[in-house]
Amino acid sequence: MSWNEPGSNKKDPWSGRDQQETPPDLEELMRGLQERIHRIFGKGLPGTGGANAPAKTIGLIVTVVLVLWGLTGIYLVDEGSRGVVTRFGRYIETTMPGLHWHIPAPIDKVEIVNVEQQRFMEIGYRSGGRQQSLGSVPKEALMLTQDENIIDIRLAVQYQIKDAKAYLFNVAEPDVTLKEVIESAQRAVIGKSTMDFVLTEGRGQIADNIKSEVQHILDQYQTGLRVTNVSLVDAQPPEQVQSAFEDAIKAREDEQRLKNDAEAYRNEVVPKARGAAARLLEESEAYKQKAISKAEGEAARFRQLLAEYEKAPEVTRERLYLDAMQEVFEQTGTVLVDVKRGNNVIYLPVDRLGKSPASASQVRDADTPPVGQELSESGARNVRSTTARGREGRGQ
Repeated sequence: MSWNEPGSNKKDPWSGRDQQETPPDLEELMRGLQERIHRIFGKGLPGTGGANAPAKTIGLIVTVVLVLWGLTGIYLVDEGSRGVVTRFGRYIETTMPGLHWHIPAPIDKVEIVNVEQQRFMEIGYRSGGRQQSLGSVPKEALMLTQDENIIDIRLAVQYQIKDAKAYLFNVAEPDVTLKEVIESAQRAVIGKSTMDFVLTEGRGQIADNIKSEVQHILDQYQTGLRVTNVSLVDAQPPEQVQSAFEDAIKAREDEQRLKNDAEAYRNEVVPKARGAAARLLEESEAYKQKAISKAEGEAARFRQLLAEYEKAPEVTRERLYLDAMQEVFEQTGTVLVDVKRGNNVIYLPVDRLGKSPASASQVRDADTPPVGQELSESGARNVRSTTARGREGRGQ
């Protein structure tokens, strides 16, 4: 049934238009929204009025929010650190120490990296807070040497960050990578060395070789790390054979000590022997020169004496006799005094004059004539006869 048929309850499209609800007016909606904002934020700021007051308030609030958001982009980089700026995760720049600004989050992000801090890593062992060793870590410490011996190595490694950008972006976990590189380089260096070399004189060289190898690999990976020091904390055989190796090490130390003592004794004795030999040579040379000079002097004296003897033989013989007697009596403690106008000769035991009275009495007891006693006539005659024979001999 159509809408225009008789008896139809349907109305035409235009009927009842005045009674239908009309959609709300846009101006009325905006006015209602402004009234609500006005009720929330008050009646507006001083000096504002009318319908524009709420809009100005909203603009001011937005401005303040933007200013506060911009202030969050100010950051400070401390001395010894670097600031790495990224924008939506992409690297932008590296800032030096000082005060800087970046676009606030979530657009830009800054990560502060300390490039002067000395970082520490333990390989093969773990220590407590006061450097108390908690024992070995076999997985990291035990390794094979060139002569197929197992050795327990413990390293202490110090390192720094030399490139903040490379440290953050080139490797996912730089510290873990460093640990793995150290273990690899350590096994490579130890595998080229004998056990005796590692345990004795090669400790310093082993540490230097490990440091060089680790730094070379880190530079190839571009990790941005710098190894500053590698110390060989301990190097020892496995616990099962450690006592035997300690005895062997003590024996080597005793051997080296004995060698050093022998070398020190040699260095002390050899110079003395050489000095004594040189002194004997000098003394023999001096004695040689003295003997030659004395012989030459005696020969010259004899030639001079011969010339005088040829001139006056009697006088020369008398002089020689007196000199000979003087030499003889100089070697004895007896003095003979020839008394003028008399036949007595006084005997003076000069060698006994300085003795004590007890010694003098002992001399008297032995029938020795005291000081000043005159000789007997027979003794005087013997002396005079001896003198006469000497004179007769000089006259021949």
